[in-house]
Amino acid sequence: MFTGLVEEVGTVRSVTPVGEGARVEIGASVVLGDVEMGASIAVNGCCLTVVKWGDDWWAADAVPETLDRTNLGALGPGDPVNLERPLAANGRYGGHVVQGHVDGTGELQKIEELDDGSYLYTFSLPSELLVYVVEKGSIAIDGVSLTVAHITPTTFSIAIIPHTHALTAMGQRQVGDTVNLEADVLAKYVERLVRPSL
Repeated sequence: MFTGLVEEVGTVRSVTPVGEGARVEIGASVVLGDVEMGASIAVNGCCLTVVKWGDDWWAADAVPETLDRTNLGALGPGDPVNLERPLAANGRYGGHVVQGHVDGTGELQKIEELDDGSYLYTFSLPSELLVYVVEKGSIAIDGVSLTVAHITPTTFSIAIIPHTHALTAMGQRQVGDTVNLEADVLAKYVERLVRPSL
């Protein structure tokens, strides 16, 4: 389980096809502090398993399902990625419940810089996720825990403070980029519980 608080921005070193899947190699430092074989690290919000590592890099295998459902299949050398290790049992819970299970992708449609130095980002919203996204609710975008500011039937907007803009890959995103979306898991469970009654 993750919290959506990015620990560092890593850099993709290579993406090597392996059949219909791929091996992704990422340059990093902070998330390697306690790395071990089989450890989990979220890459742009997608939970991957460490299969190999060196002093300043690590590698994971992405299966076809992961490549189809996330933006990982579009990554190339030099691309920045948000990295987070799972929540430690004695850690602070500062974001929201993020499983590292990406529900789908959206497209960054608009970036507005506000006069206080913050930003308003607008993304497309896949129709299958509409029921789970609510104004002032939580959503993970490329693994970053954020709050929904506005929502329409086809888009949603989030406000990004300067700190988040500077210290995550969000500050390097451009209009047209594809991002990973993970809806709040609590909304999914509520829907599952009430659906038989509807």
